[in-house]
Amino acid sequence: MTNSTSNQQSRIAINSQDLTAEAALRAYAKMMNTLDTSHLAHLLAEDFHYASQWVFAEIESKVEYLEYITPKLETIRHSGTMAWAEMGSLEVEIPGPCVVMAQGEKDNLIAVVLVKVEGGKIKRLDLCGAPSPHSAKRSGIYPGKNDMEANLC
Repeated sequence: MTNSTSNQQSRIAINSQDLTAEAALRAYAKMMNTLDTSHLAHLLAEDFHYASQWVFAEIESKVEYLEYITPKLETIRHSGTMAWAEMGSLEVEIPGPCVVMAQGEKDNLIAVVLVKVEGGKIKRLDLCGAPSPHSAKRSGIYPGKNDMEANLC
């Protein structure tokens, strides 16, 4: 099976009504690690919401989010600064899976990403400084960067 066929099959599987929070976060992490929105865009609900604790206004649609994130990913690509999106979990404040974000170096933790899945689509993503990314249990899995994870999203 070619890599392209494998990616297509995993996108079909992840597109089902069985989308889990962990699978949704894995797709987000892969988007951030590869700087490619195609890993996430097809999973977003049309009325998707995105909020960041560092940005005043909440984004309230899939189209608006893709218009926002695409140039951000391009800026990261051209800056030469690495983004690190690692699978993780929170055990205390908001128990469940998360993505632990770092910038530059893997241990320069800056945020966690939380997700809400509804109807087989990603309904919402939240980029948070609280809870602290330092409180997350880190996995060492960076979808799109770890060879063994490359075909799971």
